[in-house]
Amino acid sequence: MCGINGIFAYGPEAPEIDRDELITTRESMRSRGPDAADVWISTDRRVGFGHRRLSIIDLSPAGAQPMRRGELVIIFNGEIYNYRELRADLESRGRTFTSHSDTEVLLALYEEQGETMLERLRGMFAIALWDGARRRMFLARDPYGIKPLYFADDGSTLRVASQVRALIAGGRVDRRFDPAGAAGFFLRGTIPEPFTMYRAVRALPAGSFAFAGAHGVGEPRQYFSIASTLRDAVDSDGHFSDSQRLEAVHDAVLESVRYHMVSDVPVGAFLSAGIDSTSVVALARESGAADLQTMTLRFEEYRGRDNDEAPLAAAVAQQYGVPHTIRDLTLSEFKAELPRLFTAMDQPSVDGLNSYFISKAAADLGLKVALSGTGGDELFGGYTSFRDIPRWMPVTSVLARIPGLGGGVYRINSALAKRSRHVSPKMGEIVRYGSSYAGAYLVKRGRFLASELPDVLGPDVAREGLQRLDLLELIERTVTPDPGTPYARVAALESSLYLRNQLLRDMDWASMAHSLEVRVPLVDAHLLRRLAPYLVTRRERGKQLLAAAPRPPLPEAVRHRRKTGFTLPIKEWLQQEGAVEHGKRSWARKVYQAMFSDAMGRW
Repeated sequence: MCGINGIFAYGPEAPEIDRDELITTRESMRSRGPDAADVWISTDRRVGFGHRRLSIIDLSPAGAQPMRRGELVIIFNGEIYNYRELRADLESRGRTFTSHSDTEVLLALYEEQGETMLERLRGMFAIALWDGARRRMFLARDPYGIKPLYFADDGSTLRVASQVRALIAGGRVDRRFDPAGAAGFFLRGTIPEPFTMYRAVRALPAGSFAFAGAHGVGEPRQYFSIASTLRDAVDSDGHFSDSQRLEAVHDAVLESVRYHMVSDVPVGAFLSAGIDSTSVVALARESGAADLQTMTLRFEEYRGRDNDEAPLAAAVAQQYGVPHTIRDLTLSEFKAELPRLFTAMDQPSVDGLNSYFISKAAADLGLKVALSGTGGDELFGGYTSFRDIPRWMPVTSVLARIPGLGGGVYRINSALAKRSRHVSPKMGEIVRYGSSYAGAYLVKRGRFLASELPDVLGPDVAREGLQRLDLLELIERTVTPDPGTPYARVAALESSLYLRNQLLRDMDWASMAHSLEVRVPLVDAHLLRRLAPYLVTRRERGKQLLAAAPRPPLPEAVRHRRKTGFTLPIKEWLQQEGAVEHGKRSWARKVYQAMFSDAMGRW
């Protein structure tokens, strides 16, 4: 795991690479790779790469980056879990290697196959590769977007980095505020790809690649689609018994966990009392992991309540024979850590606090790698959206077609909501937007309503932000092509939006703040392809399939525990501090004030 950055002065009038800018950008990401650092600048000073290294695979200097092979130079953030198989295949055809790193395998694969190599990779990755023979830069990102990659192209120079703030730190990227980023943040609780809080900076979309040449960066090309993968599974029209489904889940998830254990340093695991993390730990032990270290956060405010995960997590650790640490987190420690947390938060988010503190606990134990159960709800239907949205659609899709009804219901509901806290403002929105799964999802997962943004952002920022963002169209693209079944549609929405833009992005900045690599075995394109046929035709949610997969199975207390989520007691802490407002809306305003105020001044 690493921090990467690069500059390509492609325009004839563009100045040569500034080594100081390259290093400044790189050093702003020091926590992403504290083990080593280097730069490479081409002889004509038109291309430069920087790299901060967190050594996980091949700890020797031979695995250092930027790595060069003839006319190819690469910087790479992530891990390729099947690199040994890929290397063996290359060696069988006469290729030789000087290191034991997955980075060198990527160079050899690109040399042979170009961008088509991406479909063979199993892992999480963000890649920037300079192809000197073709005078172009190749950029690529893993199928789910686990690892980030941002770019800024000013018309003569392209800059790329693992973090938005790193690009800004270099001092050469336009810092004007993007109203679309602000609108997206308040509507979703995070900024949806490809937008950021700056007009000049964009995210390379997940599951895509792009080339940059003499005319700058080209349009990203998608090589993987969650919606298409689910659609293919629906079209396969498989009929499976419950025992066949259970066997498939066991084998596929066990295989994924085994791949995600590949490492030259010890691997730990986050352990809550939920099905996802306990299944990952159980299957890691089943795969042969002998030295797995697990950890759980504990809060005095939750003691004796359903959301106190520590007792059950400790019982799970004991059942599977893994060393376990319970880390107590107090209000005073939370307050003391907040300034560092905001510094680490690369883009505004209403979430990520839990990831930040559990990553800190893992790093305090001396770990550099930890497994997480993130992604289980999206794959196995753990959210209420899998139940609610299909239930709404037969009614709302009809009501939404009645002229004027949506607006009328919205106005009446808004008036009632002002008089009573028991009336949700969203009830008026569902009739307006409920004609499609995208619209229903917009309402279901929304934080603020679009009609509230003028009061929050001001009318001018809200108007331009909503227009540039076009959130409904953005959501619609995640279910295009139509995945084909209610389950598959919601899975595509949750995986392409909440998982990608919120959970994975938060996990990245929060873990990298502590120089920790977090791996997510349940977020894997190969796993999705293998399991989708067994899941997409089900009417009910499939979390119990995952719960029953490990051998021996999870404890009954875990399998039948009410879902509470892995959260910090923010509400209780704010009440202790005498705060009147609490919850994620209040937190959203605090984050906005902390992170957007400087950018707003340049709007």
